[in-house]
Amino acid sequence: MKRIIVEKDSYYDSVFLMLINRDVKKIEGVKDAVVSMGTEMNIDLLKEIGLSSPEVERATANDLIIAVEAESEETLARACDAANDLLKKKKSTVEDSGEYRPASLETALNMVPDANLAIISLPGQYAAREVRKALSRDLHVMLFSDNVPLEDEIELKKLAVEKGLLMMGPDCGTAIINGKPLCFANVVRDGDIGIVAASGTGLQEVFCCIDNLGSGVTQAIGTGGRDLKNARVGGMMMMLGIEALEKDPRTKVIVVISKPPAPDVADKVVARLKETGKPAVIHFIGLEAKEQRHNLYFAGNLEEAAGMAVSLSRCEVYKPRVFTLPEEKVGEIVARESAMISSGQKYLRGLYTGGTLADEAMILFDREIGGIYSNNQVKPELVPADPHVSQEHTIVDLGDDVFTVGRPHPMIDPSTREQRIVREMEDPEVALLLLDIVLGYGSHNDPAGAILDSLKEAREKAKQRGGYLAVIASITGTEGDFQNMAEQQKKLESIGCIVMSSNYQASMLSLEIIRKVV
Repeated sequence: MKRIIVEKDSYYDSVFLMLINRDVKKIEGVKDAVVSMGTEMNIDLLKEIGLSSPEVERATANDLIIAVEAESEETLARACDAANDLLKKKKSTVEDSGEYRPASLETALNMVPDANLAIISLPGQYAAREVRKALSRDLHVMLFSDNVPLEDEIELKKLAVEKGLLMMGPDCGTAIINGKPLCFANVVRDGDIGIVAASGTGLQEVFCCIDNLGSGVTQAIGTGGRDLKNARVGGMMMMLGIEALEKDPRTKVIVVISKPPAPDVADKVVARLKETGKPAVIHFIGLEAKEQRHNLYFAGNLEEAAGMAVSLSRCEVYKPRVFTLPEEKVGEIVARESAMISSGQKYLRGLYTGGTLADEAMILFDREIGGIYSNNQVKPELVPADPHVSQEHTIVDLGDDVFTVGRPHPMIDPSTREQRIVREMEDPEVALLLLDIVLGYGSHNDPAGAILDSLKEAREKAKQRGGYLAVIASITGTEGDFQNMAEQQKKLESIGCIVMSSNYQASMLSLEIIRKVV
């Protein structure tokens, strides 16, 4: 039995609706439930699971949809009542809190006149207007929004450069400014290493590795992924960030990270880093590391970028390595895991919440064994026709726009990955799952625990077919993060997952296992 309700012009935050959705699904007798806004992606999802209607198909992104499938009319009524009660409770909580919530930038600045930075998170089509207002008021900006037109980004960054202001983004999810973590960020020690990154989880991976090595950062400036990748953007914020770190007396070492940049932009960034005279570590993901030149050091992966920076700050010689585990221990793991995988199993599936981490793994595997399908692939023939369906070796960035329009990022809402884990095991040739677990502010309060049931189900399916599913994970986080990194690792290991200390090490271990079974 099904019931579908569409409430016109009733907007709610997607993260709040995610929480309601989970509560409704827990009601005994509810088979499925979706409480969401009527975005194109959510409407497609409702069609896919058989909870659509003509009214749903006419819904807009400002319309609320409550769709429930249950065992009885009584359960349907109870579930819909529960959803409405939770929605009303949210409204009354906001209204009764007594806390004034400014409805505009102008009124917010009246409340906090000495503010010098604005974080803007709006649907992409509305974001540029608000960023212009903030820049005109001499505010640095962190633009969290995605789906912002390229022309808007170029115009806004030109304006920011003219005014000497940072315009981090669009799609900038991570920063630490003057010790304050912004959006998706971690609890990291104060130190003498400054970072500018055209990536989000790549920035998190590097400063978490720095913290886990006992060092810390001065600033961690995010620029947004197109800053270096698109030649027309031209690295405007990267150059401004490097200038800020050059002038900062506390910053002893500079680190620059980017997804594969436009060649001309990369050359410009390298030349600017040389001019600073400060030791600088460069990692352009997907490009081969070069030999040291002058004050410039080139890292081969994100973890190595962190290790090089820490060594430079301590005036030590960096010693390269692949694994922190002893070589014999790595060999034992590879032998044990590959021996349990059946002869018909041969494919890797990487299910990532972090786009840069997905890129790091995808590029590594593509270089070593080739033929890696991904929604992040630059090779058109290896982009899946349907991003929701894997084929052969596939590494998916579940934080890509196609998965997040109208719903929370998978670092906030693990349900996208939960469902995908189980669906992957419909393919009997899958041998190994590669996962990232990202901790810190903004992320789910128990990202490992949230996927345990789906991992157990996936491993059980493989076992019933006479096979085995290897699960390799890495945790991006620090001991200071509220999710408790040690507890997250224990939860994964309790069901047989192997947890490595970085995404690079997890990818390399997975590569060794896949090479054994192919």
